[in-house]
Amino acid sequence: MPRTTDHHRTPRAEYEGLVAVVTGGASGIGLATARELHARGAEVAVLDLAATDEPFLHVHCDVTDDQAVRTAVDTVTNELGDIHVLVNNAGIGAQGTVEDNTPDEWHRVLDVNVIGIARVTTAALPALRKAAAGGAGHAAIVNMCSIAATAGLPRRALYSASKGAVLALTRAMAADHLCEGIRVCCVNPGTVDTPWVGRLLSAADDADAERAALAARQPSGRLVSAEEVAAAVAYLAGPRSGATTGTDLAVDGGMQALRLPPRP
Repeated sequence: MPRTTDHHRTPRAEYEGLVAVVTGGASGIGLATARELHARGAEVAVLDLAATDEPFLHVHCDVTDDQAVRTAVDTVTNELGDIHVLVNNAGIGAQGTVEDNTPDEWHRVLDVNVIGIARVTTAALPALRKAAAGGAGHAAIVNMCSIAATAGLPRRALYSASKGAVLALTRAMAADHLCEGIRVCCVNPGTVDTPWVGRLLSAADDADAERAALAARQPSGRLVSAEEVAAAVAYLAGPRSGATTGTDLAVDGGMQALRLPPRP
């Protein structure tokens, strides 16, 4: 069972002595998460096809390649030691109804968004188990899910199917690994102001109108920031959240839970 952790650490020192791995950490939510964990004291490894100028350990990795994933995790453990936190953030989007995406597109999105989580987690579990049993007594996994897992969104059939699977997988993983001292949760962002959303907007006939529509569908009236999602990840993955597992945390401006009247 998980060990009792020190609940009196300051936020700045919360992650000191801990190693965190973030997949897809070179941009968007992943980069914001890597920065947040680093700011809180963690040694951070980013697994991505791209690199940044940030002070992280950058490991080139394609989450659809089993051997590449195992090699990347070995590189992290050889360089930094046991893994205390794994953030399965790597993912890709898709648009369309159930009849719009080809079988190849279905396989590609599920391979990255769902099986990619399974690949990376499987490779990291030995190091996570060692971290849970070690001096810090801490190990946690946070999967990146989505509002698409809990609310029906138009023209997001494939993407929603993948994120629904991530939500179910998160709960199953939490049940499987709690006895080993490994907590598993997920974050469900709403529409986040990321480069991917930027690319969608740039392809729209009226980018300003499309941005306004995306903002308006969230009760807060604005897009979620990547930093807000990163803060939620840091909370769930941190040593002070030792009693939280199997949880999906919405960071969606109230989109899932609130039903407000139309804005005047």
